[in-house]
Amino acid sequence: MADALRPYRVIIGSRVRSQTAYRRSFAIDLAVSVGGTTIGFAEIYVIFTNITTLGGLDFAGAAMLFALSHVSFTIADLVVGHVGNLPTYIRTGTLDAFLLRPLSVFGQLATADVTLRRLGRTATGLVILAVAVPLSGIVWDPAKVMLIVITVVAGAAIFAGLMVCGAAVQFWLVEGGEFASAVTYGGSYAAQYPASVFHPMVRVFFSFVLPAAFVSYLPVLVLLDLPGPAGLPQWLGWCTPVMAVLVWVVAMGAWRAGLRHYTGTGS
Repeated sequence: MADALRPYRVIIGSRVRSQTAYRRSFAIDLAVSVGGTTIGFAEIYVIFTNITTLGGLDFAGAAMLFALSHVSFTIADLVVGHVGNLPTYIRTGTLDAFLLRPLSVFGQLATADVTLRRLGRTATGLVILAVAVPLSGIVWDPAKVMLIVITVVAGAAIFAGLMVCGAAVQFWLVEGGEFASAVTYGGSYAAQYPASVFHPMVRVFFSFVLPAAFVSYLPVLVLLDLPGPAGLPQWLGWCTPVMAVLVWVVAMGAWRAGLRHYTGTGS
């Protein structure tokens, strides 16, 4: 196993060294990414300057919801976000080179680039989470401690699976980058808000088709001991890992089908 992973460790190590070689430039990139997250959270703050609750959540609950979804998304984006470059590799024929190497095509694509500046967004989300959790008044027990950890991991897995699904579609669309962005970034944006504020049909879509509600909203209901809206009972908050597995089953099935469909630039 260690020997099988060694090529990927070498690739990732070279990407990390190349980005940290110019420290001032790297620091500026981190600052920009921190600013982007801060602006996103400011939107939540502005909303709560005019209201006291949003979808049954107070400001602390909404901040925790934002932080959990944001941390999950940025982790997924750091790990597999580079699969979004697949259309470029298909057009330029670079994917053919990946197919010729004795390594996993998906593994090569995921490690083809590592954007460390995304760590700034993750760190900012963790800071918001660290502030919001004590203010939310959660009655802690071992199950809830386990849940908040599982939520971050499973939420990241859900977003990562959606990113792979969006990339797999490119084998047929090629120029479908906007579609993939709608799935990944649209899901991320929806996950930052309580699903209860959506129209029932939209709520169903962002729960069982594009499972944004499972990333953070449903687990937050469990953590805060709040009832869920119609069609989304609170106990679904424990099912985030199950949804993550289902998303990855679909994602890998679509990825394998896409690879079989691909014919190469010389065909």
